Amino acid sequence: MAGRGTGPDFVEALARGLDVLACFDADHREMSLSEVATAAGLARPTARRLLLTLEELGFVRSCGGSYVLTPKVLTLGMAYVGALGLWDIARPHLEALVTRTGESSSMAQLDGSDIVYVARVSVPKIIALRVDIGTRFPAVQTSQGKVLLAALSPDDLAATLAEPSRAGLPPYIGRSPDQLRDELTEIRARGWALADEELAPGVRSVAVPVRDRSGVVQAAMNVTVHAAETTTERLLQEHLPLLLRTAGDVGAEWALWQSRPHVEVARRAVDGAATA
Repeated sequence: MAGRGTGPDFVEALARGLDVLACFDADHREMSLSEVATAAGLARPTARRLLLTLEELGFVRSCGGSYVLTPKVLTLGMAYVGALGLWDIARPHLEALVTRTGESSSMAQLDGSDIVYVARVSVPKIIALRVDIGTRFPAVQTSQGKVLLAALSPDDLAATLAEPSRAGLPPYIGRSPDQLRDELTEIRARGWALADEELAPGVRSVAVPVRDRSGVVQAAMNVTVHAAETTTERLLQEHLPLLLRTAGDVGAEWALWQSRPHVEVARRAVDGAATA
């Protein structure tokens, strides 16, 4: 995975360290040195030095000859989510939506040609895909992804779709580029998107945009159902109105949060002022 930097300031060692962290997932919670080296495409001595460094920093822990991630890794992602102020605002609204629909609801943002889940409130359902915070799916196969793609300018859309997916799923050939553009135009006009078993059999979802105070689409929110339990008609007639209202409430509260009169002053400056 390393060795792909092109810029003069690219730091290969940092990239390799991030590659090591990315090797761990739900199917690889505990990995040996050899497994990490193979997965990251690194020599064993390099992988060993990186793992020891990450262990000293507190991001991994050695366990009986293997390595596991520690909860400190969460700080890398939660710093991003927390900086938005979005999760704290969205959580009670998502929980209320899930209580009313009895179905799982998530929020995602665009990262290249993929979506990445940044918030989720779920209910126990037997469904084909496991979704956690940080899960990545190709945008064109998801309702949230289609909402986010529809918000892009033509040039940004072309550049985004040209990026290869990093979700690790087979390429999707369900529609032609012209069909996708037509669908996104329709989504942009009506304000919601449907994905009907495009990502996996049995997975049906509807999504709407979440906007910031400038009206820019920054995230998407969905309701996901099992196709065998919930028809498309029920999803659109019963759940979509609730989802639209919830996303509007989240966007309105987020706009107020972004407008708050709040300035952070460096601690040293405050302490200096106090002793002056």
